[in-house]
Amino acid sequence: MRHVLIIAGGSGTRLWPLSHQGEPKQLLELIDGLSLLRMSYERVRGLVPDENIVVCTGADYADVVATQLPELPAENILGEPVGRDSLAAVAWPAGIIAARDPQATLATVTADHIIRPVPDFRAALDGAFRIAEGDARALVTFGVVPTEANTGFGYLRRGQQIADDPPACEVVEFTEKPDAETARRYLDSGNYWWNSGMFVWRAQTLLDVLGQLRPAVRSGVDQLVAEPSRLAQIYPRLEKISVDFSVMEPVSRGEADAHVVAVPLDVQWYDVGSYQSLAPHLPPDQEGNRHTGMTICLDSDGNLLMNQRPDSVLAVAGLHRMAVIATDRATLVVPLADSQKVKELVAKVAAEQGGEFA
Repeated sequence: MRHVLIIAGGSGTRLWPLSHQGEPKQLLELIDGLSLLRMSYERVRGLVPDENIVVCTGADYADVVATQLPELPAENILGEPVGRDSLAAVAWPAGIIAARDPQATLATVTADHIIRPVPDFRAALDGAFRIAEGDARALVTFGVVPTEANTGFGYLRRGQQIADDPPACEVVEFTEKPDAETARRYLDSGNYWWNSGMFVWRAQTLLDVLGQLRPAVRSGVDQLVAEPSRLAQIYPRLEKISVDFSVMEPVSRGEADAHVVAVPLDVQWYDVGSYQSLAPHLPPDQEGNRHTGMTICLDSDGNLLMNQRPDSVLAVAGLHRMAVIATDRATLVVPLADSQKVKELVAKVAAEQGGEFA
């Protein structure tokens, strides 16, 4: 049967102080009253039964996830005792799902992106499922068709086309985030797609590949499935590494008994990783200011103003293209163009004022 794994870990410090260690960005109701997690669930809802949807998140967030996704069985919300990067977050659930359904085909999707239009995403997901169901050794990834020479994404290089319905090609190389000149060259060549970080494969195939490439991780996953009560002892010992470095890249180089296949994801794909990237998804006023909460603007334009304090007003005058974020924890003021610096700023806040403010 088909299954879906939603990866919902991470703290989202680049959206501090809205997001913080106790409330990561994917759980915030930022857009149309929905969280990014809920939006991710809605994208796959109905494609598989709710009992076949699993969420992997931090143990501290499991109760909030259960509240936001009441449709899911409690046993389908897996809480990591510590973060061990994406390989552990993918491999552990795959082991559990394979034990429940040895023939499982598993899609791994993210909970921190906005993807539109949803019907196009669902069609691509169905096509990827069909490839993995027909080819036991296929590790299918989604290549987002690039619209610009973006330096913030990893890229994959396409090889020969191997199918027409759905369109699919071999992946011959994964590359890290490039500099501007390299990104432009990738775009102009037409041979590269953005690496979406979303996958479809047979759960057992992933486990078999881990046995070849990362046998210690495979052994740890097998122990977790056999002895779930030992999660707190076993999970922190799993290797901390990304699924791209540990699986997708070596498989694309021919280092395991599998091969990487990419299907195109020709959609609007947004990584909501900064206030600059969040702002366009909120409705603007006549001056291009975007507001949430009680806010007042005078002679100001192009700002993102978010006030979480119900007992005070956020008022600005003569302000242009700034993010002003007010919460009970902290107030942030930063040019939208510099909002990527927030992660660095959070580290400075923690070092100088204490972790309770970060």
